[in-house]
Amino acid sequence: MMGRKCCCEPDFSTKKAIPEGYKKALWVVFILNSMMFLAEIATGFFSKSASLQGDALDFLGDALNYAISLLVIGYSLRVTAWAAVLKGATMGLLGAWVLAITLWHIAHAIVPEATTMGIVGSVALLVNVVSFLLLWRFRSEDANMHSAWICSRNDVIGNCAVLLAAFGVFHWVKGWPDYSVAFIMALLALQGAWVSIRMALKELRSLSVC
Repeated sequence: MMGRKCCCEPDFSTKKAIPEGYKKALWVVFILNSMMFLAEIATGFFSKSASLQGDALDFLGDALNYAISLLVIGYSLRVTAWAAVLKGATMGLLGAWVLAITLWHIAHAIVPEATTMGIVGSVALLVNVVSFLLLWRFRSEDANMHSAWICSRNDVIGNCAVLLAAFGVFHWVKGWPDYSVAFIMALLALQGAWVSIRMALKELRSLSVC
């Protein structure tokens, strides 16, 4: 029929309605995550903590993911679904990088500085709890918003684990609590990547049905 558009045709220009407050929430968590990346990458390096460095890379990945979300906000489901695929791939790459850092620390038997881990980990946890709460009510809107929420969820879990690692390093003066947490964080990133990509591809398949 003339004038009728097939749902299989790509729609990169049509914008969809967005929940009130979502863009503002994304800007806040983007700024917070960018600042925490700079803080944690420096303290993680000087304290020789694999888990802090891994968490810093996670903050960087989240900041990039939130930036992508801001760029595609309000666009069609096809555009936001592809953005979710890109963000999932980013999470996966960072997970692999954290895993590599962890193996390097294990090979060199590095023992991190527990006090710095505890202080920075506490600040990071506060930032991620704020991000988690800001994005909570938008988590079920679409794959793009769900992937942004997954980032904040994984960060809260990761920061709690970093604090446990700091306690373990302080108590035993060994590096294995730090290695263990960094390894778990890498697995969380890889799992989050898989969930985000799978959900986005499901949306793309549904959009391809005429």
